[in-house]
Order: sequence, then C-alpha cells, then structure tokens
Amino acid sequence: MNRELVFVGGGHAHLTALLDLDDLQRAGAQVTLISPSAYHYYSGMGPGMLSGRYRPQEVRFHVKKMVEARGAAFIEDAVTRIEPEAKSLLLRSGKRVRYDIVSFNTGSEIPFPGVVPALDNIFTVKPIINLLKAREYILQRIAQKHLHVCIVGGGPAGVELAGNVWRIAEDAGGKIRITLLAGERLLKHLPCKVRSHAYQSLAGRDISIMEGRHVKRISDGAIVLEDDSVVPFDMTLLATGVTPPSLFRMSGIPVGADGGLLVNSFLQSVRYPEIFGGGDCISLEGSRLQRVGVYAVRQNPVLYHNLMASLKGAGLRTFVPQKQYLLIFNMGDDRGIFWRGNMVWEGRLAFRLKDYIDRKFMRKFQVSGEPTEAL
Repeated sequence: MNRELVFVGGGHAHLTALLDLDDLQRAGAQVTLISPSAYHYYSGMGPGMLSGRYRPQEVRFHVKKMVEARGAAFIEDAVTRIEPEAKSLLLRSGKRVRYDIVSFNTGSEIPFPGVVPALDNIFTVKPIINLLKAREYILQRIAQKHLHVCIVGGGPAGVELAGNVWRIAEDAGGKIRITLLAGERLLKHLPCKVRSHAYQSLAGRDISIMEGRHVKRISDGAIVLEDDSVVPFDMTLLATGVTPPSLFRMSGIPVGADGGLLVNSFLQSVRYPEIFGGGDCISLEGSRLQRVGVYAVRQNPVLYHNLMASLKGAGLRTFVPQKQYLLIFNMGDDRGIFWRGNMVWEGRLAFRLKDYIDRKFMRKFQVSGEPTEAL
C-alpha cells in the first residue's frame, strides 16, 4: 500500500529527493510537493540577478515541472498549520493534505517589526524573487531622478546587495546614492580581513557605510535610527538577518531557541519521527548552524536517504555539519571576496570561482525547457 510522502517547499535541501522521485515512488510513496510558487530561486545567485548579471531563468529551479514530469502531484499553496497528531497539513486555501511522512524546506523570513506595512519601495531579501522586483523598481526610476537606495543589514547579504545595486547604476548610466546601514559593525562576525576587503570595495565606489547605530523604525521615505536621527530614502532593501517561519511554533511542534523545527542528527523532528526538515527552517539539536546555503546543500543527500529509509524501514544516516564552509561574496564589480577558515583573498578570480560553482549547482538540478518569461 502506498504511503503519502509530502514535501513542503522546493528548496535546496529537497532537490536531490525531487530529482529522484522515481526511486521514492518505486519504494511505495505517493508524492506531493506543496510550494507557494512553481519556481525556487537559488539565493546564492540572487545578488547577481539583482544587478542583471544573471537572467531570472538562470537562477531558479522549475520545481513544479520537476515533480509533475515524474508523475508526482504539485500543489501551489502554503502550509499555515501542521496537525501532527492527525498527520495533516492545513493550507492557506483551506484545504487539508494528509501525510504519512512529511519533509519541510520552507526557507526563512526577514523579520522587521518596525516597518510600516504596504509600502511599495521597501523590499526584503527573502523571498529571492523580491530582488528581481527591486531591480525593476530601480530601472523604472533611475532615468527620472537621482535615487537614494538604503540597504539595512551589515551581514554578507547586505554587503552583496550594496555592491550589486551599484552595478545597476553603472550599467544603466544612472545615478544612485547608496547607503549601507550596517548596525553595530560591518560583517561583525567575520574575520577582520574579510571585513577590510568588503569595506574597501564598497567605500572605493562611494557607497556610504554607517556603523554603530541601529534602525528603530522605517516609514514612508525615512529610516529612523536609535538616536532619532533620520535617513531619507527613495528605496530600501532589508537584509537584517533571517529567522525560521513561525509555522512550527504555532503548530505546537518542538522548536529550537530561534524557532526552527527542532531536529535530531537524522534531520528528523525530536518528537514526531515522521516529520523531517532541512535548510533555514530547522534547528539542529546540539548545534547552532549559521543560516547559509551550504548546510542545506549538504543536507540534500542525507535527507533523501532518510526519507527513502523511512519508506523501506531501513537505517537512517546522520548529518554531520562541517566545521568550516566556503563563502564567496559577489561584490557586483566582477570581483569577489573568498573566505574559508584562515584563507581570505579578493579579486576577479574569486568571483569567477563563485560563478563556476553556482552554475555547476544549477546545471545539476535544473530541468530542461525552462520558460523564458521574465517572472
């Protein structure tokens, strides 16, 4: 008898399983993917899509086509509540989907309670499709006026966004004033050498970097800092750090300190063994993982193996997070900053290496026949 295997989200940690759905179905699974979009955008190439280096279809996976071509079901919707005792998912549309095994890879959110809602000139870095909308917003206005674009967040995402907004103006021949509101300190959790390279790259292109003050609130056209000083803007990008969705906490499922689905080393809920998860939406018991894409990519084959093993009643595989990971910044000027452990260097070769790694990853999981429309 077939068992209902449901994937919630088509993110990085699910890609191996989605590519190998035939094997899961032969093992007795009736597979369904629930996702709010037919596409999943690769965050590592998001800043490049913002600047125009990559077309949208170069940085996304057609997850709907991936599953339907393999005979599985796709539901374009979002899960609003999990009912673990009933093994049921409540969707935004009001429908319910039953599961025997479910795996979550729903990504993360950008929390910022001080933002006035419904403003069309404020964009969060997540979901990644927002970066394409931000690019279009800038291009529609750059010829008409001198834009002031603010980026809120001094982490890797904020740094890459600042450099790639600069690239939009450089290519379009327009004028943009860019201010990066870095909070306490630019890249405060990274080595000093990485910070120095980033600071020199941005400041050398007249990108203003404000440190030592946090943002209190954002309203229409004005960012108010904690000392009540005001920074006016035409457009703002929010990259203030990501948090897991509130779905698991609101559903009464055990979560970690940051609100992510609390999983054991098998990427399995500590209370409900039929619930799995990967990527930014989980908290790994006994570890505090940085929310970087490399962990989701490394969880990919482990999650696939454990879902297959759960169907077959076989042994599960342990996910062991690596102690060091590679991070390369796309600085928007055809240069990159390479960091891994004690190795830090900057230059064109670093960006070419990042571009090669990213394109190789995309080729592995993209399906043929990608539509060419802009969105």
